[in-house]
Amino acid sequence: MASFNKVMLMGNVTRDVELRYTPKGTAVADIGLAVNRVRTGESGERIEETTFVDITLWGRTAEIAQQYSGKGKPLFVEGRLHMDSWDDKTSGQKRTKLKVVAENIQLMGSPGGGGSAPQQQSGGQQQAPQQPVQGGSPAQGGNFEDNDDIPF
Repeated sequence: MASFNKVMLMGNVTRDVELRYTPKGTAVADIGLAVNRVRTGESGERIEETTFVDITLWGRTAEIAQQYSGKGKPLFVEGRLHMDSWDDKTSGQKRTKLKVVAENIQLMGSPGGGGSAPQQQSGGQQQAPQQPVQGGSPAQGGNFEDNDDIPF
């Protein structure tokens, strides 16, 4: 049977990123992400729901998040779901927690307010901050001119 495990989330970081290292020297960080959803209720009222997601970052991705992101900053995360399990030391019961292991992040924000950091790409490569991110809108600072030919 085929399977597919991919998660894409955009939200705000809920706490400052605390970076630590494994005994072999690999960087790791756990962050929280608040993801909002707005919907209309049965009687027409606006309902805003917030979901809090725990995310683990590894390697250079963790270091970039610690350096350029923090509490309240917007962040886009691509990753996979992972079920963590452990034995609770106080109760002795088996505990589990579903979280996201990030494979790629993009630092979001306006060009003047946090957009100057490098973007983390798959494989740990960085994209220069001067280049517009593909898929961005002209309102986000792309270099679009009225006389450009649009190929579609």
